[in-house]
Amino acid sequence: MNSVQSTSSITVAKFGGTSVADFQAMLRCANIIKNDTSNRLVVVSASAGVTNYLVRLSQKNVAVNEQKDIIESIRLIQVNITQHLASDVEASLNQEINSLLDELTQHALTQSLQYTSKTTDAILAFGEQLSSRIFAQVLQSIGVAGEYFNVQQVMKTNSSHGKAVVDITQLSEQSAQYLSPKLHDKVVVTQGFIGQDSQGNTTTLGRGGSDYSAALLAEALNGDNLSIWTDVVGIFTTDPRITDQARAIKEISFGEAAEMATFGAKILHPATLIPAMRCNIPVFVGSSKEPEKGGTQIKQKVESNPTYRSIALRREQTLVTVKSPAMLHASGFLAKVFTVLAKHELSVDLITTSEISVALTFDNPSGSTQSLITNTVVAELEQLCEVSVEHGLSLVAVIGNGLTCAKGIGQSIFETINDINIRLICHGASANNICFLVAEADANSVVEKLHNSLFS
Repeated sequence: MNSVQSTSSITVAKFGGTSVADFQAMLRCANIIKNDTSNRLVVVSASAGVTNYLVRLSQKNVAVNEQKDIIESIRLIQVNITQHLASDVEASLNQEINSLLDELTQHALTQSLQYTSKTTDAILAFGEQLSSRIFAQVLQSIGVAGEYFNVQQVMKTNSSHGKAVVDITQLSEQSAQYLSPKLHDKVVVTQGFIGQDSQGNTTTLGRGGSDYSAALLAEALNGDNLSIWTDVVGIFTTDPRITDQARAIKEISFGEAAEMATFGAKILHPATLIPAMRCNIPVFVGSSKEPEKGGTQIKQKVESNPTYRSIALRREQTLVTVKSPAMLHASGFLAKVFTVLAKHELSVDLITTSEISVALTFDNPSGSTQSLITNTVVAELEQLCEVSVEHGLSLVAVIGNGLTCAKGIGQSIFETINDINIRLICHGASANNICFLVAEADANSVVEKLHNSLFS
């Protein structure tokens, strides 16, 4: 087998679920790694479909028969990949897969008897553990010295299951000791999304955790580049499912990309960019299906800084309006409101104020915030003021450069959609965005109209 060429440049490459969904997908990714010897560390998600099965398996009161069916479905996804490898490799991998699935079976039984968030994390981690072992062998099958590595050796976290916080200092120290020495003559394959607390329990980093893991590892290894390989050819001016006029962006600044990720662009999780920005590590986003088409470069300084760069859309927003005459010329009212929200761990996105009222928006992914704005929260706020809660809204964010000082911005945007009711506008806090709320039913139309007007 050919050894990986030694190189001083370190690229951390992350492959999402669709990129490692089946053998052909994994083979494409393996060739991407082979064709660029700066690729030293590979971070993988679970094969597409596996995480959904694991989420179901981690829920309360799942019948034993359903557990068995789910675990068999996961096994089939993985062995449909291993069957394409040499027979001795296939046999060895399938033995590992069956051993892991036996462990998973025990966790599922434990969860059905006594549900805990700790067991949930243990269950959810199996997808990445399976795909990383298989991908290391796919690399070896094309002559690349791939080696499996358990990220839990270095990715140390607190015990906040489902949203664990990584100890960055420990990650750096452990990576220098256990990971860096392997990168000279191996391509190391490891897992995104998962970590380990000080008691040795498996933890997960939450939504977007795989991309974030890759960025943290790039930072810990003093990496030169971070490549995020997904199923689209980079970041687009807007969601191409909304308008076929959307086009890929060649390069974008960290600031713009962070705004896009924060305000709904699904391609990157906002947390991903934080480690990259701290260490000025360029981030590339491209398609593992079509690597020849290039992608988007995200870096500190870019050649062009257009007024309008993109339009992001975030659905399922909740608007809470609090109103009290006591606000007028009074101090401390807002502090009391935010004390209530902090008590219930509610994070406010946008805020606008008038003399006697404050409007606050909350992100509502998968129905979560709607359930968090509970009757209890409303009752506590009502002790301070009048409260109204509105659902069924979408947040539209126009993202660009110098939006606080360019002339005619408001006219360009709002004349285009003057037939649409705007529920809230937030402008001036950032030079990189103008945000507003519209009814969910109007969202696609608003984005399409604005894109045609601002980007045609």
